[in-house]
Amino acid sequence: MIYLKRKIDLYLSKWKMNQDKKPLIIKGPRQVGKTESITRFGFNNYKSVVYINFVEEPNYKLITVDGYKTQDIIKNISRIDPSKRFIKNETLIIFDELQDFPEIATSLKFFKIDGRFDVICSGSLLGVNYQRIESNSVGYKTDYEMFSFDFEEFLWAKGYDESTIMDMLEHLIQLKPFNEIEMSIYTSLFLDYCILGGMPAVIREYIEKGTFEGATDIQKQLIADYKEDIRKYADGMDQTRITNVFEHIPVQLAKDNKKFQITKVAQNARFRDYRGCIEWLKDAGIINICYCMQFPELPLKGNYDETKYKIYFADSGLLVAMLDDEAQEDLRINRNLGVYKGALYENIVGEALIKAGYNLYYYKKDNSTLEQDFFVRNKENLIPIEVKATNGTARSLRTLITSNHYPDIEFGIKFISGNIGYANSIYTFPYFCAFLLKKYLSNMK
Repeated sequence: MIYLKRKIDLYLSKWKMNQDKKPLIIKGPRQVGKTESITRFGFNNYKSVVYINFVEEPNYKLITVDGYKTQDIIKNISRIDPSKRFIKNETLIIFDELQDFPEIATSLKFFKIDGRFDVICSGSLLGVNYQRIESNSVGYKTDYEMFSFDFEEFLWAKGYDESTIMDMLEHLIQLKPFNEIEMSIYTSLFLDYCILGGMPAVIREYIEKGTFEGATDIQKQLIADYKEDIRKYADGMDQTRITNVFEHIPVQLAKDNKKFQITKVAQNARFRDYRGCIEWLKDAGIINICYCMQFPELPLKGNYDETKYKIYFADSGLLVAMLDDEAQEDLRINRNLGVYKGALYENIVGEALIKAGYNLYYYKKDNSTLEQDFFVRNKENLIPIEVKATNGTARSLRTLITSNHYPDIEFGIKFISGNIGYANSIYTFPYFCAFLLKKYLSNMK
């Protein structure tokens, strides 16, 4: 099976080289490639890899019976499986599916103090149990969040190297439009990525076969797996509520007003009853939440209304898999990304922002048509971002830039299906460049 290069690969290499490294906890939703990347790194860099999966091998939950000290744990692992080898400074211990045994996190302090073995923990619903894990290991671990493929990793999978990425970034920095061939190729690749989403199993199938054959089946199985996770890990009453929220996301994204309305999920539903359900889906890495700002000004943190928000899928492939059959066919055959009134465009840009390390915020002024899709910031400015299906007028964006009411805003960015441009303090970029936004803003003169 081919291995597809991931951004975590470089991170893991740097982590290993750090002389004072702490045990590593890798968070991320199910099936984004955590185990594959970690085990490959282990076998390429250590003489011995001790892999323990608490779901597949629940008897390993007994390894802490004598306490959490390193010596006691490795002794008990060896009792269960004498073939596992512990070589000083040459062994990686992997504790996988940590959500099924969060107590093991208590041992991380002792592994760090002991210093003879490197430890990586991973699991698909760590966010849900994270308070327990955090309190068990505070100060003695490093966190890393892994996502499904972003567009850059997708380009790597298609054979493009770093020089291609740097060339794309240079186009943005110089405001130099892409030529006809570049636009055609990148747009086509980006459409494929939007239809597939970023789940490794889907990408691998597409790379090996060169077609979308089987992609829908894998995506639908992922949705079934997520629903099974809800049944397995969510508390009683919340299971139905969480599933209801999950299934209502595509329906509500299809509306012109994409603000998520709890009242549409179930009769007499109230925010306070569903707040924990939405947090559960976010912590599980299934959704991204975009909060409505109280006013478009800095700072971003704390400047939002937690009762007003939009919900996007953390992977656009899941949104595609939940569309009705006609919309899916329109998307695949006609490559029409306008399905669901631009919801797919917004979902994809929101996903790119999260994967680049941003939080999501939007703004809708009460009793006004003023509305803005997303906001990010650099050192000095608040930057409004518009996601347009066509390169039409962006009235709200212009208002935010030109009005004296918003002094933190000096320019805006618009993502469209067209080429690079600049006019009236608005930078226009193709959708396929959304993944480069953070690099672009840090290079801006």
